[in-house]
Amino acid sequence: MEIHGTVRDILQNKSGELWTTTPHSTVYEAIGLMGEKNIGAVIVVDHNEVVGVLSERDYSRKVVLQGRTSRDTLVGEILSRPVIAVRRKDSIEKCMQLMTSNRIRHLPVVEDGKLVGLISIGDLVNWVMHSQRHTILQLQGYISGDYPG
Repeated sequence: MEIHGTVRDILQNKSGELWTTTPHSTVYEAIGLMGEKNIGAVIVVDHNEVVGVLSERDYSRKVVLQGRTSRDTLVGEILSRPVIAVRRKDSIEKCMQLMTSNRIRHLPVVEDGKLVGLISIGDLVNWVMHSQRHTILQLQGYISGDYPG
C-alpha cells in the first residue's frame, strides 16, 4: 500500500509546541523537561541551529548503562549526531524509511536552517492508520454502490 502525504500534512494536525535544550544543559535538566512535558525526546539547539536529538533511549544507553550521572553529564556528550532531519515537503514514506534505516523515533523538521516541527514514530503510525481507514471507507462505499461517480 502506498502512503500519501507529506510532513506538512502531519504538522497541520499537531499543536506546534516544540521543546528544546542546548548541548550545554545537563542531562538531568533535559530529562526533567521531558518528564514535565510527557515527551520522549527533545531537540538540541545551539545558536539557533539544530545539532541533534536527545531521547530517552540516549539517556538509558549512554548515561544509565555507562554508570554516568545525569547531573554530571552534559547533553552535548550523549546526544544523537549527526542530526537526521526532514523538510515540510518530504513524504511520509521518506520519514518512515529514515526512521527505519537509522533506527530512530524522532525527526526534526527544518526549513532554511530553522526548526519548524518534530515528527515522531507515533505521528507516522497515526497517519498510516487514518489513511488506511479512509481507503477502507472509500472501498466499502464503492462496493455498496454509494460511491459517487
